[in-house]
Amino acid sequence: MGARQGAQRRAAARHVALLAVLLPVCCRAAPERLRYAVPEETGSGSLVGPLARDLGLSPADLPARQLRLVSAAKRQLKHFAVGAENGHLYVSERLDREEMCGDSASCSVSFEVVLQNPLNVFHVDVAIQDINDNSPVFSKAALDLEIGELMLPGARFPLEMAQDPDVGSNSLLSYQLTDSPSFSLAVKETASGKRQPELVLEAALDREKQSSFQMVLMAVDGGSPARSGTVQIRVNVTDANDNAPVFSKSAYEARVRENAPAGSLVLRVRATDADAGSNGRVSYAFSNVPEAVRAVFSIDSDSGDIRNEGTLDFEERNRYSFGVEARDGGGLSGHCQVLVEVTDENDNAPEITTLSVSSPVPEDSPLGTVVALVNVHDADSGDNGKVRCELEGESPFAIVASSGSSYKVVTASALDRERAAEHNVTVVASDGGSPALCSRTTLALAVSDVNDNAPVFEEAAYSAYVAENNAAGAAVLRVRARDADAGANGRVSYWLAGGSAGEAAAAPYVSVEARSGALYAQRSFDYEQCREFAVEVRAQDGGSPARSSTATVRVFVLDLNDNAPQVLWPAAAASPGAGPFEVVPRSAEAGYLVAKVVAVDADAGRNAWLSYELLQATEPALFRLGLHSGEVRTARAVSERDAARQRLVVVVKDHGQPALSATATLHVVLAESLQEALPALSERAAGAESPADLQFYLVLALALLCALFVLSVALAVAARVRRAGPPAVLRCLGAERFAAAGPAFPADFCEGTLPYSYNLCVAPGRAVAECALLPAPLPSRAVDDLLSGDPPAMLTPSSSRAPAEPPSHPDAVQVCKPTPALFSHPSLSSHPPRLLVCSFRKL
Repeated sequence: MGARQGAQRRAAARHVALLAVLLPVCCRAAPERLRYAVPEETGSGSLVGPLARDLGLSPADLPARQLRLVSAAKRQLKHFAVGAENGHLYVSERLDREEMCGDSASCSVSFEVVLQNPLNVFHVDVAIQDINDNSPVFSKAALDLEIGELMLPGARFPLEMAQDPDVGSNSLLSYQLTDSPSFSLAVKETASGKRQPELVLEAALDREKQSSFQMVLMAVDGGSPARSGTVQIRVNVTDANDNAPVFSKSAYEARVRENAPAGSLVLRVRATDADAGSNGRVSYAFSNVPEAVRAVFSIDSDSGDIRNEGTLDFEERNRYSFGVEARDGGGLSGHCQVLVEVTDENDNAPEITTLSVSSPVPEDSPLGTVVALVNVHDADSGDNGKVRCELEGESPFAIVASSGSSYKVVTASALDRERAAEHNVTVVASDGGSPALCSRTTLALAVSDVNDNAPVFEEAAYSAYVAENNAAGAAVLRVRARDADAGANGRVSYWLAGGSAGEAAAAPYVSVEARSGALYAQRSFDYEQCREFAVEVRAQDGGSPARSSTATVRVFVLDLNDNAPQVLWPAAAASPGAGPFEVVPRSAEAGYLVAKVVAVDADAGRNAWLSYELLQATEPALFRLGLHSGEVRTARAVSERDAARQRLVVVVKDHGQPALSATATLHVVLAESLQEALPALSERAAGAESPADLQFYLVLALALLCALFVLSVALAVAARVRRAGPPAVLRCLGAERFAAAGPAFPADFCEGTLPYSYNLCVAPGRAVAECALLPAPLPSRAVDDLLSGDPPAMLTPSSSRAPAEPPSHPDAVQVCKPTPALFSHPSLSSHPPRLLVCSFRKL
């Protein structure tokens, strides 16, 4: 026995080596269906075939492609495995063809090979070749026959057939009988193609001479080397029972549907015996029936009814063949063959097995991308086993048939993660039975994000209003942009992209926080310097490549009342009591324009609306002030009782909250002429001085009078010497002292009753800038000195060159100031004249 098993293993190894060389050549013709063959009883670790090479893969490609075996029938995968290093297909468990396929003529194992990156599937069939590893076996150790002594030579007695689980030539049996003078062996071929051994009576029997015979029947199969099995035949010679039972048919056929209830009648066999009495009483029993059949069927010994005892399953076995024996009371028997076919019913719904799922699926996957691989198997046959697959509901996926019973789930339209981040795809498999059975499985396919969306601001343009004088670092505005992508692709950062004058100009004003989008002031804003500005904020996601968008932020600076009104006229005095003055004739009527207070406010809006109020006045009833114009007019006619000197204090207020104000002081002199106004001015100036200063000025005035007296005497002497000289008035109007604009001088201003003498030159207002005066030989002094009360130098009418000559006193200065004319002249009616008042004063 050991030598025989060793020979079988060597033969199997030769078969494997030969198949490993020949099959890859055949398999390359059909790259999506590979076929291999391997003998049964091949040991674990034996090579089946170079699977990876037949698929066009090198060993270096195996880690990336993730080659693996899948099958809907899990039990089939336990027999094979793939080598991780080289991708070869190996046997992982001993192969027993009889256990795997029973008495089927062909036996193969089918499974799928799945490759990733990209996803693909190949169908593999491994044929299990039969070897002669089973000996013929009889169901009984001994066969007992009773033959009557009157049986004629040539009578045939059927014997039990041996069973061999092998197939093909390995199960083709031949029978041999040990030598016997009374019996021989004959073999008859049945309708199913099997060989039925029969014992043939060669000579008449005589019970009195020999009552029993013993022989050995040997069954030999057709394998190489051949295997055999034996059974002992014991023949008992009985008294005369010369008729054996005879079946109505030599072979019975029946059909029974699977899932028939236990105890259902399958068929009834019938045999008759011509003998009478106990020799004609027939009983039925199974003959030459394996235990697998006895577990499914039973036979009634009296009636011959054959019923099913267990559950019939077409998917496990669809055909049963067995023998039935009819035996009479005398020991004679007859045999028939029974063939039972099990018909299929649609009792199996399709089985869906998910072989591979690629999840998540990138949303930019092209059409036709394989995302899942499923296998559908229906154990039924015919139309009941025909399966169609479809996807339930609407989805951007489709299902297409692949090799064998596999199906691919592919993308049918563009994916958009922002619309649907996950798809639950339901695969429905239905068979062709009536009624049809179906099954479902749901594939959860997540969609992975790609950076296909740019950030979008909630508003295309933002406006922010910030009050001036804000604190540096104060929040201005928060911009927000949303990105429909996920993860880093949807993480938004904010940057300053530029402004109304570019990024460099916008940066000193505001900054933006990268994560929150909050804009902060970089410094305090001043409305008077910058009223508004614009910046561009860029929102950029974290994808690669990054996407971005911009929005404009316009910042408006709101004005605050932080600037008080500024008085332009009258100008503020350098000292108390000093300042500009206006001369109003005493003949002025009500509404006479005295002056106009001019003020400005650097603020805007209500903060710059100015109003004028008369805060103080020497005689409040004499003057009125325009609330918005700032014009100072007489409220009534000027009377003689009114004081010659009037002091007005005007307050200028804006309309801010709180309001800011400024004051202006205006001095008004009521006089008909300048000569009349000068004493009042001198008194005003003197009253404004302190007692110490007044003493000083009195002494100075006395010294000046003495100097003027000496000068007058000198000038009188000079006048007498130069009698031929022109009058003083003509010298005043000489061409060498005035511009070509043609000034005019009224004669009565050179001669008067004032205590001091003045040389006055008159020109139209528009031509004042053109008046050419001789440069003063001594430095000029301010007009306030004129009003301080010191007596000016005396000039006599006879001193013709007095205006052009310096005084004899070395400390005397010349003072000149333009003042409004106090006279009227026809030639100057359209342009009011301006007077240039000049005087000499001793310091």
